[in-house]
Amino acid sequence: MNEYEGTVAAETDELITTHMPLVGHIVRETMGRVPSHVSRDDLTSAGLTALVLAARAFDPERGVPFDRYAATRIRGALLDELRSVDWASRSVRRRARDLAETRSQLANVLGRTPTVAEVAQAAGMTPDEVAANDDDVSRAQVLSLQGSATTPIEELVPTRAPSPEDLVEHAERLTYLREAIEELPERLRIVVQDYFFAERPMADIAAELGVTDSRISQMRAEALTLLRDALNHALEPALLKPAGKAGGVAQRRRESYFAAVAARHADGVRRGVVTPLDAVG
Repeated sequence: MNEYEGTVAAETDELITTHMPLVGHIVRETMGRVPSHVSRDDLTSAGLTALVLAARAFDPERGVPFDRYAATRIRGALLDELRSVDWASRSVRRRARDLAETRSQLANVLGRTPTVAEVAQAAGMTPDEVAANDDDVSRAQVLSLQGSATTPIEELVPTRAPSPEDLVEHAERLTYLREAIEELPERLRIVVQDYFFAERPMADIAAELGVTDSRISQMRAEALTLLRDALNHALEPALLKPAGKAGGVAQRRRESYFAAVAARHADGVRRGVVTPLDAVG
């Protein structure tokens, strides 16, 4: 190794050593936004690898500070790591499917949405176990949809620049999501807005609405199902699955909700209040 190569290697090592705390900071920031089963060690390993690669590839002549450049590379590596794992563990999703089937069967028998206690009894679980599973799945659904209330998971790193078509499609989904939230039954809307966006504790929401924590968990699950189905109804009808008894009360309420979301969207477009590009940026 000649003197120049030795100098470059020393500078690279210095960049890595000096900026290792940056990896820890970004990992801590990310861990606060993802499900608990995500491994901190795996994210840290991915982040440190990205830091090393960033130090080796860094070109100061481009005028970009190394900490900014490295942060982008580190966030990109973390996002790749997150995309390589499921948002919810297999056991959580398997139990969620079983609970969904149990709820569907009970709804057909009872003619209404079953309570958490009824689902727990039928599934041979405790209400707390049912609520915990619903919590894991709902967190995963929201994270996969938009990341977090502060920073969408897609923004953890720039991948490829989105095309105009991508921007319009993403904006349209955000527009429909906002409209679908606004058309939720009042108490379900309060749960969604307070739990996911205001990040209020479940116990506080339960106290305000005068119900139990388990009921809030059930309402949250109902709201997420309605939101998912409303988006599919408007944008991807092939993904919409039947729910409840054909012609039953639950099915009619569901169709009425879809119609209300569609009407709100059409009214916004007609008045020029809503356009696909409104949500971009």
